[in-house]
Amino acid sequence: MKARDGAYEVLEKIQTGAYANLALDQFLQGPGADLSRLDRNFLMELVQGTVKYRLYLDWIIDQLVQKPGQLKPGPRNMLRMGFYQLCFMDKIPARAATFETVSLAKRRFHSGVASLINGVLRNWLRDPEKVRWPDEMTEPAQYLSVTRSHPLWMVEDWLQRYGYEQTRFLCEYNNQPPELWLRTNTLRTDRPSLIEALTAQGCQVRPGQYAPESLELLAGPAIRELAAFQNGWFTIQDESSMLAAHGLAPQPGEHVLDTCAAPGGKTTHMAQLMQDQGRILAWDLHPHRVELIRENSRRLGIHMIDARAQDVMQARVSDEGTFQKILVDAPCSGLGVLRRRSDARWRKTPEEIRQLASIQKDMLKHALEFLAPGGRLLYSTCTIQPEENQLVVESVLKENTGFVPAPLPFEGLGFGSGSMLQCLPFLHGLEGFFMAAIQRKES
Repeated sequence: MKARDGAYEVLEKIQTGAYANLALDQFLQGPGADLSRLDRNFLMELVQGTVKYRLYLDWIIDQLVQKPGQLKPGPRNMLRMGFYQLCFMDKIPARAATFETVSLAKRRFHSGVASLINGVLRNWLRDPEKVRWPDEMTEPAQYLSVTRSHPLWMVEDWLQRYGYEQTRFLCEYNNQPPELWLRTNTLRTDRPSLIEALTAQGCQVRPGQYAPESLELLAGPAIRELAAFQNGWFTIQDESSMLAAHGLAPQPGEHVLDTCAAPGGKTTHMAQLMQDQGRILAWDLHPHRVELIRENSRRLGIHMIDARAQDVMQARVSDEGTFQKILVDAPCSGLGVLRRRSDARWRKTPEEIRQLASIQKDMLKHALEFLAPGGRLLYSTCTIQPEENQLVVESVLKENTGFVPAPLPFEGLGFGSGSMLQCLPFLHGLEGFFMAAIQRKES
């Protein structure tokens, strides 16, 4: 199978509701398993880029097709693929991109559709200036929405909060390929030794700036082929996500609860900080995801994690007791990590965020019941929306006077002091993670 055929099949699945990452994985493990590494990389970029830049590509298509409202999803997806190659894949000659897209159309549709796709692509190549874009000065929100391919409501929201330049930076950041971060497993090695081992195995790495265990993998063989991975010397986790365990600061011997633990990145990190001494009760709603926590624990050589399928909202203190430390990594909109989920921006709505905020408040209030006197809870998300972050924490603290904000231990990292931290790409160069520390009064 050719890479473009595979990309089209994946895009069709996404069009009908499949998640992009899952659809890609399923294809590459199934029909696309025999593709070369070069073709796999091409297919992944073509799919993720076409999905990410959907609004930008549709803006072009809708001005070049005579009746865009009548264009069916299949031909539109193929035009999106063609224009993504022409606009963003500089290493592919325009003639080759056009020829291959039209050839694909001939294989998939009747000759009339192939002729339409050929005419639209060549029309743009002859005169790209035919396409008129929103004016940056008079329509800044529409301009950023279309040219940086983000939903208009999202851009308008960020413009009010961050201003034009930082919103533009944020949109451009979301369109970049994400870095690949590794977390050193300090139960088995240290960061200098891991750097040495990975370098010997053909990798290029650099230490992170904020988390002492972090390494960015710049280049190298497939991760699962690395002896350091097979031996449990590291796991994959974003650097900003690593700050959560440090923010909670669990100590060896403590009794810790992780309420939304799968797949186990933060859970296993806490176990490292605790030197695998004590107990972590790790809950997740879905049994198949609980197994991911167990698998990660086994590979990293961690024994203290008790992973269970459990809904935090159904749990009772009378059954489980109280905990000295609790992590609430709440389900959220994920608007701080849009680089990693190419289709997420198109799936989110303001109404969903309002619904999530209600769930997050209930979850946080319920989790606080499990906190022992003097204990510490960390609330975290991977979003930059105040409705899911600061406003949730402030609302819950206002209703529960037995709890107070607690300081985060990040002042030495340049984050300033305080009980809340919102990582932002234009301030910290990190994904948009949020965390807030809460302490239960002694009496």
